[in-house]
Amino acid sequence: MSGSHAHDQDQRQDQDQHPDQHPDRTRDQDPHRAPGTIEGHGGDLVVAALRAHRIDTLFTLSGGHVFPVYDGAVKAAEPLRIVDVRHEQTAVFAAEATAKLTRRPGLAVLTAGPGVTNGVSAVTTAHMNGSPLLVIGGRAPAFRWGSGALQELDHPPLLAPVTKRAATVHETDRIAAEVADAVALAARPHRGPVFLDVPMDVLFDRAEVPAPVAEEPVRSVPDPVAVATAAGLLAEAQRPVLVFGQDVWMDGAEEAARRAAETMGVPVVANGMGRGILPNGHELLVTRARSTALGGADLVVVIGAPLDFRLGYGVFGGRDGAPPARVVHLVDSPGRLGGNAPVAASVCGDLTLVLDDVVEAWTRKGKASAYQRWCEHVQAAVRTAAQSDRALLRGAGDTIHPVRVYGELLRVLDDDAVVIGDGGDFVSYAGKYVEPARPGGWLDPGPYGCLGTGLGYAIGARLARPDAQIVLLLGDGAAGFSLMDVDTLVRHKLPVVMVVGNNGIWGLEKHPMRKLYGYDVAADLAPATRYDEVVRALGGAGETVERAEDIGAALGRAFASEVPYLVNVLTDPEAVYPRSTNGV
Repeated sequence: MSGSHAHDQDQRQDQDQHPDQHPDRTRDQDPHRAPGTIEGHGGDLVVAALRAHRIDTLFTLSGGHVFPVYDGAVKAAEPLRIVDVRHEQTAVFAAEATAKLTRRPGLAVLTAGPGVTNGVSAVTTAHMNGSPLLVIGGRAPAFRWGSGALQELDHPPLLAPVTKRAATVHETDRIAAEVADAVALAARPHRGPVFLDVPMDVLFDRAEVPAPVAEEPVRSVPDPVAVATAAGLLAEAQRPVLVFGQDVWMDGAEEAARRAAETMGVPVVANGMGRGILPNGHELLVTRARSTALGGADLVVVIGAPLDFRLGYGVFGGRDGAPPARVVHLVDSPGRLGGNAPVAASVCGDLTLVLDDVVEAWTRKGKASAYQRWCEHVQAAVRTAAQSDRALLRGAGDTIHPVRVYGELLRVLDDDAVVIGDGGDFVSYAGKYVEPARPGGWLDPGPYGCLGTGLGYAIGARLARPDAQIVLLLGDGAAGFSLMDVDTLVRHKLPVVMVVGNNGIWGLEKHPMRKLYGYDVAADLAPATRYDEVVRALGGAGETVERAEDIGAALGRAFASEVPYLVNVLTDPEAVYPRSTNGV
């Protein structure tokens, strides 16, 4: 059998177009089988466990080691949709995007050896993001193990550091139970990826086993003493700030978070997928003035986010000689606690319960009007920033500043748009100027900072949100990692608008290196590369924009096209994003 790098794609079958070719589609309803059991080869057992957990889409790049999984997906009573991509990392990134947007585990199936290792960076990204994900790997046959079979590699030791569990299933009659347990583990807070591989001979073998059953989620109740302590600190504070992180969204706590902010009248800074919980323009959303808010705060309540480099490693306050702010950390599980800075209080548990309990306890001690002057101060900083933004967002000139792209994009984004960022400086500007109107409307690589997420995230987002605008923002460096998967968008008829900020350099590296050494090296790309022609060659459409006044019309054509469409904007290489940290 061939692997992912030696196969004939013309042999693939399309189960959606030819359902009548599978007369055994209902084979899991055999009347001679014992009640409450399922019978089939290993792929049938995998699919039964996936279906029990409401997983309906499989992302993959074809490989012979996992053929039974495809067969099970095609012939099940409820077939799984199979989306085949051009690189395994794209399959995992697409599965992660599905997980982020649906808040159910995503699924990637990778063939043995290079199929698995090609997916490791994407699995690591999901691990760092806390995204629930099951990755099933093929594996060389057990009966040949150690004799040098094709793509023979012991995968779990490679995946163990970046997954909740990495294991091999050695018996066919254990496959359904192991897959069901893996999906449940991935979905259990703190969420993350799980990896299982199955030897080829074990996967092709048959067994009759109990029908898998989905695990019912259990909500973790917070400690009332810890809740009271956190609420007391909020009541004592004069300049509190709430930080909404990705886990607020992933834990389904976005409504509780908004209630908390509005009930207490506390300003909010949004981080990652915490963006959109308070919509753009909400009076308590002060992300645009985050340095003023976090620098001037006397208490920062970080909810559903780690105290990492994105949040100053948990050190806040200190502006204008003020003492450092105290920190309260609210998380979905104990393993998420901690950082480099001490915290004054912490609460673990289901974040809806945590937030509602903290607010209830706060109402017995505090009042929203106590923070009114502080809110007005930070809101004034937001207005000042917005005024200074206008010139860049509407700017004209001989070169195109990256912010000018977002000035035009903001005019055409719908409230339900999903905006995806994959890049360095160009996407950093998006994080500053593009604020989602709804929760679940923003995807970026997260703290691992892995380039190449873009096309996979776009594929997953289009499937998860079939009626929404899907906009992928790419730096020209990032485009080189995954642009070939436009072919996947085209083959599976998944329209996405792509915007490349094309400055012909690795901007995140070129300018800092110049500052450090007075010169730069290994930081240049070919100028004015026609990435739109790459997309056209793959069956999509696109155009290059050289003048700021042409950006709006090009975006209009992209959204109207209903095909994968790339707007290649030639931006100013001297425009430098004003960052204060590179994660050091």
